[in-house]
Amino acid sequence: MDKEKTYKLLLKQAGNLLQGEHDLIANMSNISALLFNSLAEVSYAGFYRFLDQELILGPFQGPVACMHIQLGKGVCGVAAKTQQIQIVPNVHEFSGHIACDANTNSEIVVPIIHNKKLLAVLDLDSNSFNRFDQIDAEYLAKIAELLFN
Repeated sequence: MDKEKTYKLLLKQAGNLLQGEHDLIANMSNISALLFNSLAEVSYAGFYRFLDQELILGPFQGPVACMHIQLGKGVCGVAAKTQQIQIVPNVHEFSGHIACDANTNSEIVVPIIHNKKLLAVLDLDSNSFNRFDQIDAEYLAKIAELLFN
């Protein structure tokens, strides 16, 4: 199955998983598990919640992760501060990258904004270089939006 077809199926599955459930932590937990177990070459899928002016580790799947990230630090912190999706083909070339997992080689981070307020970021890592692209960005943003529908 090609990437876009996979994401269309994941978008439908995510909508069904979240239907009728309003607890944000439960929903983030299921979305991180869905993404981690469904996407090829993903070594980490999880959320960092924006609380008290920093990112704090939320529900995730994968190896242990950094628990606190300052705004503007690392890929997650830059995505949160700029409120722009960050696609990093090679994290070793990203100035200020935070190496929570030394095996990570590429990363995508999607800021989650609701009512013009940053609530969290969705972070996916891969041990492969150049794993993420605009298709990932488009569909991960749509999946993240489902958390607040």
